[in-house]
Amino acid sequence: MTIEQKLSYYINKASELTGRTFGKKIRIGILCSFTINGLEEAMRVKSAEKNIDCITYVGGYNQYNQEILNHESNVYKFSPDLTFLIVDTRNILGNLFHFPYSISASERRSFVEKKVKEIQNLANAFTSKTKSKLVIANFPLPTYSPHGIFETKTEYGLHKMIEDLNSRLIDSFANSDSIYIYDFNGFVSQYGEDNIFDYKQFLFGDMKISLDYIPYLANDLIGYVVGHLGLSKKCIILDLDNTLWGGIVGEDGFNGIRLGPEPPGNSYLEFQRVLLSLYQRGIILAINSKNNYDEALKVIKEHPYMVLREEHFASIRINWNDKVSNMKEIANGLNIGADSMVFFDDDPVNREYMRINMPQILTVDLPQDPSQYAQTIKKMNEFSVLSITDEDAQRGKMYLEQRKRSDLEQSAPDLESFLKNLDLKVLIKNANEFTIPRISQLTLKTNQFNLTTKRYQESDIKKLSEDDRYVVGCAQVTDKFGDNGITGVFIVRKENPKEWFIDTFLLSSQSHGKRSGKRNPRIHHK
Repeated sequence: MTIEQKLSYYINKASELTGRTFGKKIRIGILCSFTINGLEEAMRVKSAEKNIDCITYVGGYNQYNQEILNHESNVYKFSPDLTFLIVDTRNILGNLFHFPYSISASERRSFVEKKVKEIQNLANAFTSKTKSKLVIANFPLPTYSPHGIFETKTEYGLHKMIEDLNSRLIDSFANSDSIYIYDFNGFVSQYGEDNIFDYKQFLFGDMKISLDYIPYLANDLIGYVVGHLGLSKKCIILDLDNTLWGGIVGEDGFNGIRLGPEPPGNSYLEFQRVLLSLYQRGIILAINSKNNYDEALKVIKEHPYMVLREEHFASIRINWNDKVSNMKEIANGLNIGADSMVFFDDDPVNREYMRINMPQILTVDLPQDPSQYAQTIKKMNEFSVLSITDEDAQRGKMYLEQRKRSDLEQSAPDLESFLKNLDLKVLIKNANEFTIPRISQLTLKTNQFNLTTKRYQESDIKKLSEDDRYVVGCAQVTDKFGDNGITGVFIVRKENPKEWFIDTFLLSSQSHGKRSGKRNPRIHHK
């Protein structure tokens, strides 16, 4: 388990933030049914560590209903960008938390149905009055039941009630781009009910989360801040020896490295599995290793227990150059900013060298024990996103295709021949339910080729696309190697019949590398 600083550390650090300047800003509202002292300070400090100015509002004790239903309440005056609603299981169940079997199974079902509707009404009331995204914590499942070991034999018992309530909440807001469900139950399960819930603190001050674990909760919630601001990292650069496998291939040889189902090789196997799962979600992978190219590539291509293969890496730098030079080449080749990259290397000297020379890259301190590698990356909130589009899921494949384009470009005698052989096509599409998530994502993330850098959430794009005064569309790019997905966005405002203004025009940097603006593709409109 990652060890957090004590809450007192965050409270002291929060007092030192006044007067500092930050690259980003966010306003966060916290509405809670119990005492939640210290959460806002932890959130502010953790945001500051990511160069985010976090301004917070904490609603009154157990006043979440009043705050949401009163149009003139302080939470609406505060005008948050992101709001967390945390209601504990005792509060939502009332007397039924202790006495669930004082009523029949059918009455328990009716009770859950009623509570789901109450939460739906609260959430809808809130999002109808504000542009804030709402994150609702689900309900932790207590290990205790009055029925004890007979609980699992009880028709619609206490545990089933809470499970059903949580399941219905997820279903209720699955298609909403304004309301999200935070897995508070998973948080409690991860750290342990006896750790999270301190009876002494609860009975003394109605604290449902132990003060020692407030920073852990803040770390979870910061993921929503990262996702909302579009600050999620999109590329992981990996060392090889003692990072993706145990040992040094140049010394231990192909058969001597430690990688496989038995310890210690299974630690590296598990780490690779987690990396592959992130790749399948849209995270780009690359290699930056000091090694003999042929020996290292042979492991990647042929080792029977290698999970990550050559096709999973968008860029491969295996040589004896210094890693900072390699990293700059990787960034240039992938055409992404260094601030969107994460570097994993077991060697603390290499890590420090990278931090000094390229501080904008997040260089992760890997633990000495490789069995903790997988857990380290799982705990990171830097990859948090609020939506995953089709383009995200296909990103790894797109970058592999980009490598093939680069090979073609290198072999072509001139630019004209290259363009002719590429057979580039651009399909112009109007905004619709399928393209709106990607359009929003590009406005939030794209900086370099963005004429106005206006940021729009999905709900904003949806409203603009339904407004006759606006034209909202995107460009999907394909060529002989594959589909690049949606890489361009335009939003035009019709001021009057004779004057139209460009509100937004952007091109994603992933679209065909650095020469994308010089090509003359065939354009189709749809």
